[in-house]
Amino acid sequence: MRRLLLLAPLLLFTVGCGVVPSSEDEATDAAREVARKAGERLYGQRPRTAEEVGRSASVIDGVEVLRVTGTSTHDGDGVDVVVRTSGSAYNGWDSEEVDVRRCFAVRVSPKSEWDEDPRDVDCPDGPPLTFAPPPEPPRLPYEELRAKLPRVPEGGRVDEAEVRRTLAALDLDPAIRAEVKADGGRVGVLLSVKGNGFDAQDCLLARVGPGATEVWVPPRIQRMPGEGGCTVGNALDPKPSPH
Repeated sequence: MRRLLLLAPLLLFTVGCGVVPSSEDEATDAAREVARKAGERLYGQRPRTAEEVGRSASVIDGVEVLRVTGTSTHDGDGVDVVVRTSGSAYNGWDSEEVDVRRCFAVRVSPKSEWDEDPRDVDCPDGPPLTFAPPPEPPRLPYEELRAKLPRVPEGGRVDEAEVRRTLAALDLDPAIRAEVKADGGRVGVLLSVKGNGFDAQDCLLARVGPGATEVWVPPRIQRMPGEGGCTVGNALDPKPSPH
């Protein structure tokens, strides 16, 4: 009996140590949390190429991108990004800080979950990947359009063909979409650059009518997806400005 009593504290100590995570495990959990937060930031339904996903991941604080696989978020299983993150924890015995660097795979796909846990993976060899900055969208020709669109006197007639010839003479960048529509003796013009479906779209509106030629950029709130600000209809019959 005395031997059992002496062994009891030792058994309790051993069992206790078995359920208390080590400082390295805690540091790894912290590194995993950084990767999970990165996955939350990369999550979204908008189609993106693998390069776009990798570029977005590479600018997240505390994240190094080591590998990107897949072609786009909406092809097959989507895009897998292997990231390297760091975590730290304190040793409970001597308060010494333990730092670790770990690698995780983050999946970016419409089928993935917003708070999906990243997968533990081995770190690939080689330095972190670098990505070229995204191309700048073409500038919309506000001043040129305003200067060259025809001015029609009061009581005159707007010539749609002349408006179209004016646009053709501007030699627009191929990335700029132009739309022209005549209605009620006026001609509306839309120049727009394809948006990403989430942020405000770049667009330019114009209306040519007897006695007035106007060129303007709709307010940002109207240029958000679904708001209808970047339409030729809004050029002919503008929405009221938001308050």
